[in-house]
Amino acid sequence: MMLIVLFAVLLALIFLGVPIILTLGLIGLGGILLVPELVLALYPQKMFSTLDSFSLLALPYFILAGELMLRGGISRKLVDFAETVVGHLRGGLAQANIVASMVFSGVSGSSTADTSAIGSVLIPAMKEKGYKAGYAAAITATSGTIGAIIPPSMTMIVYGALANVSVGGLFLGGIVPGILIGLALMGVVYIQSRSASRYPEMQTGDGQFSARAVLRASLKVWAALLAPLIIVGGILGGVFTATEAGVVACVYSFLISFFVYRTIRLADLPRILLAAAMTTCMVSGIIALAGGFGWLLAYLNFNKVVLSTILGLTDEPMVVFALLMAAMLVLTMFVDSMAVLIIMVPLAVYIGQTFGLDQFQLGVALVMATQIGSTTPPVAVLLFVASSIAKCRYSETVRFVWPFIAAEILVLVLVMLFKPLASAIPQWALG
Repeated sequence: MMLIVLFAVLLALIFLGVPIILTLGLIGLGGILLVPELVLALYPQKMFSTLDSFSLLALPYFILAGELMLRGGISRKLVDFAETVVGHLRGGLAQANIVASMVFSGVSGSSTADTSAIGSVLIPAMKEKGYKAGYAAAITATSGTIGAIIPPSMTMIVYGALANVSVGGLFLGGIVPGILIGLALMGVVYIQSRSASRYPEMQTGDGQFSARAVLRASLKVWAALLAPLIIVGGILGGVFTATEAGVVACVYSFLISFFVYRTIRLADLPRILLAAAMTTCMVSGIIALAGGFGWLLAYLNFNKVVLSTILGLTDEPMVVFALLMAAMLVLTMFVDSMAVLIIMVPLAVYIGQTFGLDQFQLGVALVMATQIGSTTPPVAVLLFVASSIAKCRYSETVRFVWPFIAAEILVLVLVMLFKPLASAIPQWALG
């Protein structure tokens, strides 16, 4: 009964628009006060123990690296590179949007940052070329989800810390699924471009493909393109851990923005550091409170209750995996995706261990589900961000987003069915 009351109040507060950090704090605190044998001092203790994680040390460094890259104007250069590579195709700007997001994801580590940075450059350009504002917003939001899947990834750092899974392994596990999502979205654009009546703006590309132009564009943006290779290559080669990779990313981001592109000055650093610190504090606060709430759920045997319910339905691991992913997709339609991930991690890991699911496959799939949820109405943060940039109604963006969501769900199903897609690289690299 206590569990039902806690979850009912949790969902009610979220639907009423109460900030998630305040919601988790109130529910966790109220739950401890309602259990007679628990003392209040346990709550801050469990919050601190959640943050006392080596994996979470990477979080502020990657956030700072992302801020340096964003303020350094790297997005404009990456967009120019993407247009040079695929701009000649039918629906060239739409294809460039996806390619730019795939490349920028290796720099920002955040789907929101990816959507904002790429959208601010490409959405106005797409509208000028005749693309409907809602369509431009929809493709920008869905391609922005790759930002949390291709390494580095803020979401994977959070998951790795809470689930006690190697963050480096999760980074490596996201490479193939992230690329597959990009290719699937490009496939949707290609199919749509074959319909001249519905998408007349996609019938011509921008110029012709030129290897020389691609080479010139690569020379202009080589420093930014090198960033994800350094991070992934360093982890693969055992040169540094995922946490140390965050420090490397910070130093590298500053060097190329300050010395190579000269787009930031020393006077800009206080503002950049403040923005990174604010983001870090916000994310850390949510993680800490969710950790306390998760401990309370474990104490009340929430995991065992859910597991016994599942066992009453089926004992097939793949069916259980599918049920877990379906629950994540449904929940993220109504609740903030990061909040769902943080709350569900202990349960998901418990179920995964019980049924022998691969830890990297499970982690990557859960992160993918949260990102798909970020574009699935009614609560879809990335759609709101992209619609704001496109200056169009949210309902207009929703009208165009469904084929792209279907493509992302298809890739999620493939990751669930074929374990090597998410686990082969980390198992090879980490032994």
